[in-house]
Amino acid sequence: LILLRLLLLLRLFLLFFAFLLLTFYSSSYPPSSAERYSQYGRRSMRPLTEEETTTFFEKLAKYIGRNIRFLLDRKDENYCFRLHKDRVYYASERLVKAAQNVPKKELAAIGTCFGKFTKTKKFRLEITALDYLARFALYKIWIKPAGEMSYLYGNHVLKAHLGRITENTSKHQGVVFYTMGDVPLGFGVAAYSTKECRKLEGTAIVAFHQADIGQYLRNEDALTAYSS
Repeated sequence: LILLRLLLLLRLFLLFFAFLLLTFYSSSYPPSSAERYSQYGRRSMRPLTEEETTTFFEKLAKYIGRNIRFLLDRKDENYCFRLHKDRVYYASERLVKAAQNVPKKELAAIGTCFGKFTKTKKFRLEITALDYLARFALYKIWIKPAGEMSYLYGNHVLKAHLGRITENTSKHQGVVFYTMGDVPLGFGVAAYSTKECRKLEGTAIVAFHQADIGQYLRNEDALTAYSS
């Protein structure tokens, strides 16, 4: 009987020791991105994970390059990016703090929407980010008045409608489109370099359309925070 009691005490001691070891080793490993942001599960929004930030900044850099720093290093107040319902929003920290008090299901949007993550975890910029893209764009294309309506209906930019293009623009470079009066119209991708554009015929496509301000009328529902 005494031997059985000793064996039982020894078993309890080993279980307790194993529990302590498990607790120690689990606390010594850094949390994963999912664990790190699980605390935001019931909140309105959360910061981007490292993977999401890399994907988002790589897409943004195609249009504004290192000017991304001007979005975060502002003199007026601190700004940040937050993820809400697969969409990335740009807002002041003061506004984000206030939005944390709003239940997730009731919060429609906050600040400026830069775009959304697809189901395959790719990021897609949306026309709602145009104001900031136009402000910090590195490469620009100016469209002649005759080509403005065509572009605003979702068509690509033809050589005949090309007014000007930034020097040293490379092929497949992200560009922002403007009127000849410097009014932002949208953004897309250059189909040819600046040098190549000079040799093209009038019917050739010089830049591919990705988004334009005409979407506010043509595709209003898709730009709302409630759309999937």
